[in-house]
Amino acid sequence: MELRQLEYFMTLYKELHFTKAADKIGITQPTLSYQIRALEEELGMPLFDRLGKKIALTDVGHILFKECKSIFNSLDNVKEQVHELRKSKSGNISVAVLPGELTDLVSTLLLDFHKNYPEVNVRIISSDEILESIFLNQVDFAVTIDTLDNAFDDERVVKIPLYVEELFLTLSNKHFLAKEKEIQFSELSKLPLILFPESHECRKLLNYTCLSHQINLQPKIETSSMDSMFELVRSGFGMTVVSKTLLDIYPDNNLSVIPIVNPNISREVSLIFRKDKFIGFGTRNFIKLLTREIVKLGFPISEESIEQIREIIKDRG
Repeated sequence: MELRQLEYFMTLYKELHFTKAADKIGITQPTLSYQIRALEEELGMPLFDRLGKKIALTDVGHILFKECKSIFNSLDNVKEQVHELRKSKSGNISVAVLPGELTDLVSTLLLDFHKNYPEVNVRIISSDEILESIFLNQVDFAVTIDTLDNAFDDERVVKIPLYVEELFLTLSNKHFLAKEKEIQFSELSKLPLILFPESHECRKLLNYTCLSHQINLQPKIETSSMDSMFELVRSGFGMTVVSKTLLDIYPDNNLSVIPIVNPNISREVSLIFRKDKFIGFGTRNFIKLLTREIVKLGFPISEESIEQIREIIKDRG
């Protein structure tokens, strides 16, 4: 079984058409057919079902595809490590982050990181498809919110909890409720709320909590613009529910923050990456900078998580 044959197989898997796959590789269709037949003969079972001009992957094909992904990811890691040795303190890193305040949190590190490591190029990808980016080996690591369905509890993924944060009712400090020490969750439905759209992670958590407590929120305004939201709240038009991360990144003396109780609303922010991913020079130092920034903002990171980060950096660095 040759690496070239596996590359041909992967291309055919993506195209599911011999002629298109051959054109993409730059070989003739008969040559591609011959190489695939050679693979099938070696395995003793067909990789594709031929359905006239159409083809479909067999169960054996699915097994080979899964193993091929692992093989090619390992080869990518070899290339990255060799590149590290050659260029030492240079290179490229990609970080996937959920849209919103987490993107802003990670982006605030760029200036300091560039001052310390000017030869490392950084790409921040704001995306809702965190797991897909991780599994496709498109990013070095991701900063995300632990999902309600525990999607990150996957044996292929390393997940390190960074901190737990609460959502707070935020309003103008001139509002008569501004001096309240806390507000009952059930009272939110009676307030003029300005909220993120339902696709936003903060809103998803809020809606999930409402569902379990049989509360229905009817916001006056929904907006994905943080600037517009805070401007409306400052003007006294309404109130919002936002995360501590967002409040720490954009402190505002014109706003008051009230804890929500019974229940409080909290979520876990985590760092995740592929278990087999090589952690290079740039990635290691970006994670160190991120960890320091989180502590600086007042979020306590557990000793277990700090030790995990140290061990992973040490083992992979």
